Amino acid sequence: MNEVEPDIVVDNIVVGLDYTLTVDGQVIETTANHAPLVYLQGYHHILDGLERALAGLASGQSKQVFLPAREAYGPVNLQAFAEVERDQFPPHFDFKLGRRIRVQDDEGKVHIATICAIEENSVRLNLNHPLAGKDLLFQATIKSLRMPTPEELSQGRIGCCASCSSSDGCGGECQ
Repeated sequence: MNEVEPDIVVDNIVVGLDYTLTVDGQVIETTANHAPLVYLQGYHHILDGLERALAGLASGQSKQVFLPAREAYGPVNLQAFAEVERDQFPPHFDFKLGRRIRVQDDEGKVHIATICAIEENSVRLNLNHPLAGKDLLFQATIKSLRMPTPEELSQGRIGCCASCSSSDGCGGECQ
């Protein structure tokens, strides 16, 4: 039995996407010279506004998509800054402005933070997404469309099972 390949981007379709993301006139990220980003449409694996804008495109079609900050990573949250005593870091920690680090909150949840100020006894961390408050401009091209496997649909993602972060198709062996 021959399965029909999808014609356009719709929910529950695997999309191969080439894109270039520009912020404030600078290229921030691109798939140029790399494999396309592969995701399952309709599962919020990419920004919702980008996902909506790509719906209906056919393989080979391109589109420029502008997402204002409020539709991308939102505005900068002034409550998402934290002062941390320097003695809370390992003894030989390399403090650098702009360095991204993993921090754990009181409930044990891990967050990514950016060092935004270094004082004599403390460090100020910004827990906002690095692109919070920024308008995003995507140049996107649909490179491929295919039907997902039953496993991909049941897991709601492409690649490995939901219990690990592997993308090499572990086949569920990581459980």
